[in-house]
Amino acid sequence: MAVPLSNLAPNLLVSKLCLGTMTFGEQNSLSQSFKLMDKAFDSGINFFDSAEMYPVPQRAETQGRSEEYFGRWLRERKIPRDRVVFATKVSGPSGQMTWIRGGPTSLDSRNIKEAIDNSLLRLQTDYIDLYQVHWPDRYVPMFGETDYDPVRQYSPVSFDEQLDALGRAVDAGKIRFIGVSNETTYGVMKFLQAAENNSTYPRIASVQNSYNLLCRNFDSGLAECCHLERVSLLAYSPLAMGVLSGKYLLRDGGADDARLNLFKGRYSEGESRYNLSNTKIREATKAYVSIAERYGIHPVSLAIGFVLRHPLVSSTIFGATKLCQLEQVVSACDIKLSPEIIADIDEVHSRFPNPCS
Repeated sequence: MAVPLSNLAPNLLVSKLCLGTMTFGEQNSLSQSFKLMDKAFDSGINFFDSAEMYPVPQRAETQGRSEEYFGRWLRERKIPRDRVVFATKVSGPSGQMTWIRGGPTSLDSRNIKEAIDNSLLRLQTDYIDLYQVHWPDRYVPMFGETDYDPVRQYSPVSFDEQLDALGRAVDAGKIRFIGVSNETTYGVMKFLQAAENNSTYPRIASVQNSYNLLCRNFDSGLAECCHLERVSLLAYSPLAMGVLSGKYLLRDGGADDARLNLFKGRYSEGESRYNLSNTKIREATKAYVSIAERYGIHPVSLAIGFVLRHPLVSSTIFGATKLCQLEQVVSACDIKLSPEIIADIDEVHSRFPNPCS
């Protein structure tokens, strides 16, 4: 079965599966990355996602390689530019990645313009299809945090300044559409409100947030916003960083080259959000894997199928470091989850609601 297509935005048709490239240049060599992109493209995947900070774990020595690898693949395979949809992201304020514009320090117009130009240089392409704000230029709970702390708020760059800079890039033909990532309902609505009040600003087409069996926070409030405002969800981490495959539940704790084992102590987001030493996370994961076994389907198919059936998901962004992993995700397109399976999933969710918020 071919990977189905979806309208992310008017005149932007994407495959329902999107290959994330954040391992390219760290876990995956150039040749391995090419083979993964070849297989994805041949399987009907036309959508690829990256970020200026990739690969992860982030290092000054490797920063930007994921974009470079995609650009080289596009040129060396002589793939017409309009046959693929490429998305990338500008890093929000961090202070930790000093090799990216000193931190980065903010998402002001200078930083956004410089980030776009540098991504285009690495890609060696004329334009980016979807350009996203990787995380907000203001304090919000994210990457495993759940509770808002007013004390941590600071004076951010305005939504207007960000949209003005992005709009100038659209007008210059450097980017086609814009989106946000790791964003809240408040942030999405403020971006939309600013664009509604100024016709020169582009309207956000998508929000890229985590969504999987262990993290369904999107459904609590952001889903209503996206539905009524016609903003697509790009669901990242559909396998909860591989946890929902069940591999970390094995007696040996999974292969040494599995991401959470390979980068133990170096990958704070994964280790904090998807920590199987947390009883609720472990028990919920075991319950979902048991559902898959009971119905004779692979746990990966259950996890991917659950995300793909969501009516607001335009595409789900997954990572793969091996061809067999990519093939397993693609095969999930053949799986239709029955009402009985969904009922069992919802029963587990009622016992363990969003343990990986």
